[in-house]
Amino acid sequence: MTTDTDIQLSGPFKASDSSSRSHDVKAIRIFDEGYGIIDVYVDFAAPIESGLYKDKVLVGNIIDRLRALGYVGPNFSHSDPGLQDRKLIVLEAPEEFSAFAKLKGWKNLAEEFDDE
Repeated sequence: MTTDTDIQLSGPFKASDSSSRSHDVKAIRIFDEGYGIIDVYVDFAAPIESGLYKDKVLVGNIIDRLRALGYVGPNFSHSDPGLQDRKLIVLEAPEEFSAFAKLKGWKNLAEEFDDE
């Protein structure tokens, strides 16, 4: 589910997990503004198994997609387990992701408070 405060980073694609099952990803998105750490939302077309947000192969395929779109930096970790859903994986992006997100229109609200 997307809203007008979302920035879509990727449209639909397929991603496999460590059991070689293919999953249809509908979109990868972020909110258009935030403070520092960026949560990356991965929407799936169909429900996925509980705990799949920890699957390193699946998460790796998602990060590979972001790298194909221009992201340069380390891998992500999963966000709070309470944020995960049947059709959604939430990943916590490393600090290096901010530069890529800014190119896509993300605004770092914390910069308003930086001393210059």
